[in-house]
Amino acid sequence: MEDYTLGAIEGRFADIIWEHAPLTTGELIQLAEQELGWKRTTTYTVLKKLNKRGIFENKNGTVITLISKSDFYARQSEYYIEHSFHGSLPGFLTAFTSRRKLSEKEIEKLQQIIDENK
Repeated sequence: MEDYTLGAIEGRFADIIWEHAPLTTGELIQLAEQELGWKRTTTYTVLKKLNKRGIFENKNGTVITLISKSDFYARQSEYYIEHSFHGSLPGFLTAFTSRRKLSEKEIEKLQQIIDENK
């Protein structure tokens, strides 16, 4: 999977699938109509696009996930840091904290993550 980004609507659609998978295409069509106001053709078009990107698969009328939501967003974060900060997590954190200060709780959590990954 090369593209680790989802537009706002794609993200809402993907969240529906992640929340309900595995589900039939019929169930997905109903959910997309209820939650997004989509027609069947729109649902199939976007599902096909996300299938090509390796996120989901429509297998014999059942939509399954190929990558979990947490794994997708972890990969998206890695991709963003790699392309925006030349792979530098400290560079990202420096940019992030230049406008927003971390709370004590956030600092403690980050320190715990660092300690666990030494």
